[in-house]
Amino acid sequence: MPKPRKMLTDCNAPYIVSLMRLIETQSKVTIANWCVSYAEANLLPIWEKTFPDDGRPRAALRAARDWLEGKIKLPAAKKVILDAHAAAREAEGYPAQQGAARAIGQAASTIHSATHSLGLPLYGSLAIAYDRIGVNSSWEELLRVAEEECWKMDAALRAVAVDNEPNPAKVNWKC
Repeated sequence: MPKPRKMLTDCNAPYIVSLMRLIETQSKVTIANWCVSYAEANLLPIWEKTFPDDGRPRAALRAARDWLEGKIKLPAAKKVILDAHAAAREAEGYPAQQGAARAIGQAASTIHSATHSLGLPLYGSLAIAYDRIGVNSSWEELLRVAEEECWKMDAALRAVAVDNEPNPAKVNWKC
């Protein structure tokens, strides 16, 4: 049995390209709010059903929201967000939960750099696929579910997107 993959890697897939092009048109605040909301609704439950007593991913999302609301400064938020990344590293052997925590960390990190927003689909969609159909499913089946989830992410961002956003975020895709 091959080791489960940690993330999607095809940045040229139509569902990833569509998200990238849409992200490029939006402000960092819009992108961060979308990421945090999507992660909170769709990924945090995956983490918490296995690790209900580990609040680090939830705290990262709360810190990102607090920063967006002007309640805390970026250095304080970053410290809490790094704890979510640590939770992901510690979840080895739990692919769905590890991917969920990675996606949550990336979603929360969008307050620092909009480029982190790509971590939501790359880690999060695969985490959701693992959770829905299991780590022993074929890669083709997992990819099908992950693709469906990426299109849901795309639709969620389109629902909150600002037409003709005057201050689109600067993104530097590294894939």
